[in-house]
Amino acid sequence: MMCQLTKAVLLAMVFALLIACSAEPEGTSALELSGEKVAQKRAEVVVYSARKEHLIKPLFDRYTEITDVPVSYVTDSAGPLLARLVAEGEQAQADLLMTVDAGNLWRAAEQGVLRSLTSEVLTANVPKNLRDVENRWFGLSVRARTIVYSSDRVTPEELSSYEALGEDQWRGRLCLRTAKKVYNQSLVATLIAAHGEQAAEEFVKGWVANLALAPFSNDTKVMEAIIAEQCDIGIVNTYYFARLKNKNPEAALAIFWPNQSGEAALGRGVHINISGAGVTSAASNPEGAQALLEWLVSEEAQQIFAALNHERPVHPDIPPSAEVTAWGEFKADEIDVAEAGRRQAAAIMLMDRASYH
Repeated sequence: MMCQLTKAVLLAMVFALLIACSAEPEGTSALELSGEKVAQKRAEVVVYSARKEHLIKPLFDRYTEITDVPVSYVTDSAGPLLARLVAEGEQAQADLLMTVDAGNLWRAAEQGVLRSLTSEVLTANVPKNLRDVENRWFGLSVRARTIVYSSDRVTPEELSSYEALGEDQWRGRLCLRTAKKVYNQSLVATLIAAHGEQAAEEFVKGWVANLALAPFSNDTKVMEAIIAEQCDIGIVNTYYFARLKNKNPEAALAIFWPNQSGEAALGRGVHINISGAGVTSAASNPEGAQALLEWLVSEEAQQIFAALNHERPVHPDIPPSAEVTAWGEFKADEIDVAEAGRRQAAAIMLMDRASYH
């Protein structure tokens, strides 16, 4: 009887030992395992991007390749992305907002969806006039909005400034993109900053008086109208010029850098703008988002930017691509690009008064 009892006790002890050996090791409770999964998930950086996929995917792929940090992204226009961030509030899914035009970045910061950052890398690599004063957003690439003209019907000597496009010699010869596009709103905002509202409005009225056709929906159509001899001059972002010339090298179009000389306002330089990004206020992975943003202004990333979209690197030590360099150097307007945002509402109202739609 005692022998049978001893055997039963031994079997129970073995059974208990087997259970103990198969249990989770100390320090890996279900709660802690759940937290581990969350941490792994948060290692990913989620980006809301107003830049098209073919312009950002190579950058994100390269970042993942060198860091093992996955980057997922949602692409849409700037307006819907900002509206989505505002609507999502503290539940926002994005860690980083990437968009075009300083006006859009300024508006995002003003609506509280971007956080201020402390980063020696960002402040060292991004010039002061190309980032937010509170470091909520930073430029990633620079684009020039300049004059394009028919090289068959216009000579460079006839051109001088944005303002001069309102003079009588260009009556019925000017094509423009719609005033509804933020690029033109930012250009007019800088006209206001340079001259004041009253003078800027007179310049814009001159543009409207000289239009050959109703404003177009995009810059490419402006250039196509010049090629078709429907007008002789227009204002476009330079990367659109590059795309068209790559498709049609024989197109009789050329770039002119305006506002290179003259009294202070008229000699202020070419209007430039940026693409840029900022870490969102509700980011679940702010450290990862900042690390990605810092890499985007590194030498390697800036060289990729320069090659992908014919834009100029924001990093002052990185040269533009050979194609962009071939267009020649120019003096850029050194105004703080945030002015495009601060004066955007005034610019929109001014263009409406001038019947520029």
